[in-house]
Amino acid sequence: MTRPRPIGPALAGAVDLSALKQPPPPSGGGATPSSAGAAGVEVTEANFESEVLARSNQVPVVVLLWTPRSPSSVQLGDTLAALAAQDGGTWSLATVNVDVAPQVAQAFGVQGVPTVVALAAGQPLSSFQGSQPADQLRRWVDSLLEATAGKLSGSGEEEETVDPETAAARAHLDAGDLDAALTAYQAILAARPNDPEAKGAVRRLEFEQRASTHPDDAVARADAAPDDVDAAFAAADVEVRQWKLEAAFDRLTGLVKRTAGDERTRVRTRLIELFDLFDPADPDVIAGRRKLANALY
Repeated sequence: MTRPRPIGPALAGAVDLSALKQPPPPSGGGATPSSAGAAGVEVTEANFESEVLARSNQVPVVVLLWTPRSPSSVQLGDTLAALAAQDGGTWSLATVNVDVAPQVAQAFGVQGVPTVVALAAGQPLSSFQGSQPADQLRRWVDSLLEATAGKLSGSGEEEETVDPETAAARAHLDAGDLDAALTAYQAILAARPNDPEAKGAVRRLEFEQRASTHPDDAVARADAAPDDVDAAFAAADVEVRQWKLEAAFDRLTGLVKRTAGDERTRVRTRLIELFDLFDPADPDVIAGRRKLANALY
């Protein structure tokens, strides 16, 4: 699970994301980008890795974080969709409805919508917030294509060869059927123990399966009983799902300092499992590992 770097403050014309506390508009109601469905893909937590991170290894991916409550979001989505259609697959448009997928918005660290982030090779390259004129968007996309020309694998005829088992597991993941995806990836791992995709997917899916069972007040419960290991585990899972990585890692590192023997080993093992959910180069992971080493030695 790789986390895009946070983006700077929102510009004029953006919508305050505190409105995410409101319930999303009813299904079928409100405006939607009229062209985005044809030219782009709607991104959720389930398909974020495949449609944004993995796809950005082939072509630049332009991610639009928007809400139907914002007319400028809808207009920007239509303009980007038209540009994507004109450019015939040289870049990919991905849309994130922040009302439907707030955790994806949190992963980008956005403060307002519409926000646009361009990624290549899994890394953010450029971003802006607020609406932009069509001619300026055209120049921005052109500069993005120039900056990445010849540096990605491209979107040509030759596609990655994927075995049927992996393809089926990915299909379950894209459809949001996490239980079926986990079962499929576990079967792949049983047959091919060193398969890197299956190993990573099983780690993430097992975490999601476990974390989704925790109560809403898990953090408060752990704060009230700081030496309760199980309560701390639940709270750390919840904080990780909220992208509060430093808080989650510090919680368990503190517990490592206060425990001993088998219990300490248990806490250390869980903390390392959380580290392994993320890119080893993530600054929070690097800091967390350093703090753990200090706590142990």
